[in-house]
Amino acid sequence: MTIQLPDASGALRAYEPRQEPLALTTGSPLTSRTVFSAAHVVADPFADVSPDSPAAVDWDATLAFRRHLWSHGLGVAEAMDTAQRGMGLDWAGAAELIRRSAAEAKAVGGLIACGVGTDQLTGPASLAEVRAAYEEQLALVEASGAQAILMASRALAAAASGPEDYLEVYGHLLRQSAEPVVLHWLGPMFDPALEGYWGSSDLDAATDTFLEVIAAHPDKVDGIKVSLLDAQREVDLRRRLPDGVRCYTGDDFNYPELIAGDEQGFSHALLGIFDPLGPLAAEAVRVLDTGDVAGFRALLDPTVALSRHLFQTPTRFYKTGVVFLAWLAGHQSHFTMVGGLQSARSLPHFAKAYELADGLGLFPDPKLAQERMKNLLSLYGVNQ
Repeated sequence: MTIQLPDASGALRAYEPRQEPLALTTGSPLTSRTVFSAAHVVADPFADVSPDSPAAVDWDATLAFRRHLWSHGLGVAEAMDTAQRGMGLDWAGAAELIRRSAAEAKAVGGLIACGVGTDQLTGPASLAEVRAAYEEQLALVEASGAQAILMASRALAAAASGPEDYLEVYGHLLRQSAEPVVLHWLGPMFDPALEGYWGSSDLDAATDTFLEVIAAHPDKVDGIKVSLLDAQREVDLRRRLPDGVRCYTGDDFNYPELIAGDEQGFSHALLGIFDPLGPLAAEAVRVLDTGDVAGFRALLDPTVALSRHLFQTPTRFYKTGVVFLAWLAGHQSHFTMVGGLQSARSLPHFAKAYELADGLGLFPDPKLAQERMKNLLSLYGVNQ
């Protein structure tokens, strides 16, 4: 049976869906790498809200998806960019998400780390206000029992006059953190408001400041998450880290090679693409745990085409494709997003995402995925 899929020119072509999913099991815990999936939130499709309203979240479905990731041995990176943090999910919603997910992680023994930012600030802020906002969120995450991820701050990017302001703010936060944190460097391709982070648009100068923050407090930094989509820069940065400080790749374009590593080291992972790839990614890392790098690459390399498609420019809308695939895979009953973000990608984009994901065997029930894809096509006037 075939399905008619549109391309960017508006032409239709026949695609024959896969009949069986990729055979994957929950398997044993991961040992050679620490792997986090930055998980999406499931919107409440029945909430009477507008794009400007506070986020309406389906908590049962959202937590069920986290249990799915934990069941495969992955950690959950909560309240991050993939969860529409700063793109529909406000601080009140993120705080509730953190509290609920941290409690669920404790109940099932799942690994969790949560984003700490400054998104309760709604206008121009002073450095003191930025620091206080970070402190409020850090206190909540630590009280929940989760590890903290210090995310890049739009407010700090706007308020800082140079590298010294970043050194002061981050130094203060690291001195007071109860446990080692993950520092997150998110590039402007994910959020244009973060241009010039660490006090410079020159990435070499920014890297030096970033490393200076870490060098001053290596005992308070568990690791760094780098999301610059530049594999060589990540490798160079990884090699300059103090002993004991990990690198968690956030590079959704080059993750197989960065996780596999080289003779001088490797990256752990904290990735948005590991939301739709969760079971397959976990299976690949289990192969890597045995020392079989070639087997690991054979499983994970074919997924890069899908990841690059979902994260294509404008990269910040990648979470639309992530939620679309969760719907097709049966993890939620609808394709609705917080803030109406399901409209952020085109029908040809969805069609290609479906084809690539189906080809990888990512859908537990290929027939369900096909029927849902047909339903979406019909809404756009594409009859089968």
